[in-house]
Amino acid sequence: MIDWLRRDPAIGRSRRAHEPATIEVAGRELPIAITRHRTARRLTLRLAADGQAVRITLPHWCSAAEAVAFARARRGWLEQQLAKVPQARDPVAERELSWRGTRLAIDWRPGAPRRPLVDGTALVVGGAETGLHRRLQRWLEDEALRLFAADAADYCHRAGLPPAEVRLTRAKRRWGSCSSERVLRLNWRLVQAPDAVRRSVVAHEVAHLVHFDHSPAFHDLLDRLFEGEIAEANAWLSRHGRELYAAFG
Repeated sequence: MIDWLRRDPAIGRSRRAHEPATIEVAGRELPIAITRHRTARRLTLRLAADGQAVRITLPHWCSAAEAVAFARARRGWLEQQLAKVPQARDPVAERELSWRGTRLAIDWRPGAPRRPLVDGTALVVGGAETGLHRRLQRWLEDEALRLFAADAADYCHRAGLPPAEVRLTRAKRRWGSCSSERVLRLNWRLVQAPDAVRRSVVAHEVAHLVHFDHSPAFHDLLDRLFEGEIAEANAWLSRHGRELYAAFG
C-alpha cells in the first residue's frame, strides 16, 4: 500500500477528467477504482487482493485525474505487488481444500450427503458435481461463522464483556472490523488459515470493543487476551494472506 500526503509536483494537472481510469500493469489492463472519502487525509493506493483492480482512496482536495496520474507514476510498485498475487486455484479440479491451516482432500461421491463432512484428512461431499464449488464455499462460510462465534465468546469472557454479535464479511482487503454497536465483522476466508491466525484477528476486534484505537492500552489488552504471539500471526497474514483469496476470490 502507498500513502501520499502532499501534492506531488511530478504529477501533472493536464490529464483530462474523462480519461479512462485504467492502467497497464505487467501487460494487463487493470481498472482503477476510485473512492473519495471525506475524512481521508492522504491519497492511498492499493492493489486488490485478487490482483484484478487498482484501488485508490482520495481526500477531498485531490482530483480523480491526479489520482490516475499518481497510480501510473507508481507502475513499478504495482508490478511488484501483482507479482505477489498467487495464481487462482480451483479446489474442485484439484480435489483439495484449505481449512484451518490444513489441506483436506475432497472426496466427492455422488451418493453421499450434499452437505460436506470432515472425515479425518478428507472432506466427503455428495450431490451433483455441478455447483460443487459454491457448496464448498458455503460450507467454509458456515464453518467460519461457527468458529468465529466460539472465538469471540471466548475472548469476550476473558475481557469480562458480554458476548458480541458476529457477522461474516467478504471484504477484499480487511480481515475484521468492530462497530460502535458491538458487532464484529470478520472475513470468512480466515477459516482457511491456521487457528492461531484466525483467533488473533478475533482477539484484535474484541480488544476494540474496549479501546477504539491502537493505543498502548489496546495493545496491552490484546496481549492479555490472545494466547499466542501476535507478531507471528501478523507475519503469517503478511506472507500468506493473499493466498486465502486464490480458491474463492
